[in-house]
Amino acid sequence: MKRRDLLQGGTLVLLLGAQQIARGATIVAVRVWPAPDYSRVTIESDGQLSAKQFFVASPPRLAVDIEGIDLNPALRELVAKVKADDPFISGIRVGQNAPGVVRLVVDLKQPVLPQVFTLPPIAAYQHRLVFDLYPTQAADPLEALIAERLQDRQQADGARQAASAGLASSGSAGSTRDPLGELIVQQTRKPAASEPRPATPNSIADKDRATRTSAPNDTKNPAEGAVAAKTDRLIIIALDPGHGGEDPGAIGPSGTREKDVVLQIAHRVRERINATTVNGNSMRAFLTRDADFFVPLGVRVQKARRVQADLFVSIHADAFFTPSARGASVFALSNGAASSTAARWMADQENKADLIGGINVRAKDAQVQRALLDMSTTAQINDSLKLGSAMLGEIGNIAKLHKPRVEQAGFAVLKAPDIPSVLVETAFISNPEEEAKLRSDDYQEQLADAIMRGIQRYFARNPPLARSRPL
Repeated sequence: MKRRDLLQGGTLVLLLGAQQIARGATIVAVRVWPAPDYSRVTIESDGQLSAKQFFVASPPRLAVDIEGIDLNPALRELVAKVKADDPFISGIRVGQNAPGVVRLVVDLKQPVLPQVFTLPPIAAYQHRLVFDLYPTQAADPLEALIAERLQDRQQADGARQAASAGLASSGSAGSTRDPLGELIVQQTRKPAASEPRPATPNSIADKDRATRTSAPNDTKNPAEGAVAAKTDRLIIIALDPGHGGEDPGAIGPSGTREKDVVLQIAHRVRERINATTVNGNSMRAFLTRDADFFVPLGVRVQKARRVQADLFVSIHADAFFTPSARGASVFALSNGAASSTAARWMADQENKADLIGGINVRAKDAQVQRALLDMSTTAQINDSLKLGSAMLGEIGNIAKLHKPRVEQAGFAVLKAPDIPSVLVETAFISNPEEEAKLRSDDYQEQLADAIMRGIQRYFARNPPLARSRPL
């Protein structure tokens, strides 16, 4: 080769640069997120990845060809990240399928509806290639809630017959018909061969909005109010631990993640709700997530409406630019301007969860989009302000408050038009002292007690409404 040709070749190398010469992107992290709702596999890289997917039905497995990369140790780590209790994934295999093409095979425990999509860089993440594996038939959250309650009742009573008799007597009381209670009674009996299985909900059931009345925010002692009327039905509280999975939420100076502490607090509140009655009626908590996985904002709303929740309580731990900010807050929805600049900023931060957690925009369910666009009624906002006021008063007894009143802003998770909804910021996780308190069992117990007392205080003056539509 002539010297001139060598120089031209060297010039070409310099012009292309290292990134263009190297084959594709570099894998920087791999993650697997198992959850009851779906399992997620994430491959993070310093450049956008291109992939083709193939689903094989028998035995069920998903094959994904990732183009432009070679097999490396980071990709091999996926094999060891699959947990034995993953409800969907039995194992992952990776191999070099062809030059510049890595094939990843996800062996499945059941048929799934896979979604494969990419996410652009945001926050601490670079480019992400995501595989979401959804069941072909999603579990019914209301049916699971009923089954959980039945199991606890049977253990407490010691016999199915005693539980059935008690539920049947409450289900037939007066004119306040409770379809949920009737469904529970039916499920405690063994149906005859010819008897059809009771129907379970397959769509979001709306409550009768006309039964709600607008009233100003009221902070009086609940003992001063009228005695709550008996409703003879199960009372369902939707607890919404913020963030989760790919979205850690705010992170404290010592590395405490918001998604972890709020889930711990939600579990404590659930224990209290499940052990409490209101005017003789059993309560049941429903968690929008009960483990470390990501749930889109609209799906959180959809889940609460699916189980016909009476209240929706979203639990968070906020952060600010400076470590001096401190105190707990309670927020309700605002259809107009936020009640303060800080409230608007907080809502903007929380509403970014879908971008950070990673949602497949092209595959969004139409119902989820509608849920986010629903304009909540004035009555719902008024009820939310009452709930928030009751909760703020109780939290103020055990913690410093950031603001002495319930604030309002356009939080996406508070947009169920038929459920009183509040968002509780338990403390500033960015404050070193409050971060330490959030990690404390004692403080978490106090917070759970305060939230529970706020719920009871609200119901003392605002009895649960009879459900007006069959399930």
